[in-house]
Amino acid sequence: MKIVIYGSTELGCLIATEFFEDHDITVIDDKENRSDNFSKLDIEYIQGSASDIEVLKKADIRNSDVFIACTDTDEVNIVACLTAKRISGVKTICFVTTRKYNASLGLTKDIEYPCDLYIDHLIWPEEFLTQEIFRTVTVEQALDVENFAEGKAKLLEYKIEENSVLAGKKVRECDFPDETLIVGIMRDEELFIPSGDTELKISDKVIFMGLNSSLNILAGKFFHQEGFIKTVTIIGGGDVGMMLAQNLAKTKIKTKIIELDTKRCEYLAQNLEETLVINGDGTNLALLREEDITSSDVVVSVTNNDEKNLLCSLLVKQAGVKRVISRVMKTMNIPLFEKVGIDVAISADSTAIKEVRNDLYETNVDILATVEQGLGEVLEIKIPNNFKTVKILELKLPVRAIIGTIQRRNKVIIPKGNTLIMPDDALIIFTTSRNVPEIKKYFEGLK
Repeated sequence: MKIVIYGSTELGCLIATEFFEDHDITVIDDKENRSDNFSKLDIEYIQGSASDIEVLKKADIRNSDVFIACTDTDEVNIVACLTAKRISGVKTICFVTTRKYNASLGLTKDIEYPCDLYIDHLIWPEEFLTQEIFRTVTVEQALDVENFAEGKAKLLEYKIEENSVLAGKKVRECDFPDETLIVGIMRDEELFIPSGDTELKISDKVIFMGLNSSLNILAGKFFHQEGFIKTVTIIGGGDVGMMLAQNLAKTKIKTKIIELDTKRCEYLAQNLEETLVINGDGTNLALLREEDITSSDVVVSVTNNDEKNLLCSLLVKQAGVKRVISRVMKTMNIPLFEKVGIDVAISADSTAIKEVRNDLYETNVDILATVEQGLGEVLEIKIPNNFKTVKILELKLPVRAIIGTIQRRNKVIIPKGNTLIMPDDALIIFTTSRNVPEIKKYFEGLK
């Protein structure tokens, strides 16, 4: 695979280091001289701007498979991706650093917003950092995990334990987060697809599909160890701290945030109704004692400064907090945090690398995954471009199956009965192995 990376940043170096041994890597940067880290890699280096068509041609963009923009400037990355897409049709991955672009730059082709110029995959590292911290806090106990739709959707399998609030409830009675579906249940060595009236029983293995963020909420709400994590303190009320608090608010975990900036505290208090917001310095030992920091089961330090995160983490660890999670801005500092006793050190860049890996290595074969020793299968069905648009509830499937996700360009949809299936959609379908031939035959016959 030929990959072009724009930006000799730390993130660009991490991506190049991750993939250069198995792929042809070209790095573009405005700087004339590359860093020592890049000099150690067997890659091509081109000086210039990736918004310049001539520079992209020099990088052989038309024969490239993937273009990744990861400079420190969002607007530069966006323009570079759109330029590369326009002249070559290459698959584009764009890194952004702000919430506004992550929320608004959904350049996808659909009925509401038709367009021919778009970005295939937008990555906001802080969003994935938040998800990873949330999973760590809530002690996810999934039996099986499969990634789909360029890492934006997942399949997770959980066991219903004796103390589970789900035991004895019908599927329709369970207050599952939006954008999640139960697609299968393994019971007494038999796999079946449930209905809304199916009752969940102790020892059932339940298979869910949905968006990453919704499945994280599901894990924290129903499958973390009851009584283990009750309270969490977050030091730092930036985007990561706020998003983490929003997710925790949807679980049974009590949360408070310590933030130094007064105006930011006012904003947090207005938007986090179920979270206690404290205006103060997380490095102030007197404040930590006053807030009884040792009563927190987990403390998470997510400021934008490694030195402050390390100091905060050491202070609360020394105070007696059992579990401390710290954000690390520079990936190279992770070993230092771990060496001094921080329980979990997580970097936004390292979580972003995982997202790129999922994107590059996603398979296009019909069978994406198997579950329960092959009793169930996850299929990807590509809808032809001459297909007549139809609602899911209007499909007359010959056997039981569930459409878990619909991928429409870079947009991933968790469908309902009235969701439209459109030309060029990619459907991810869960069914039992014995039903696979009939499902394939059915969709092959649709025009």
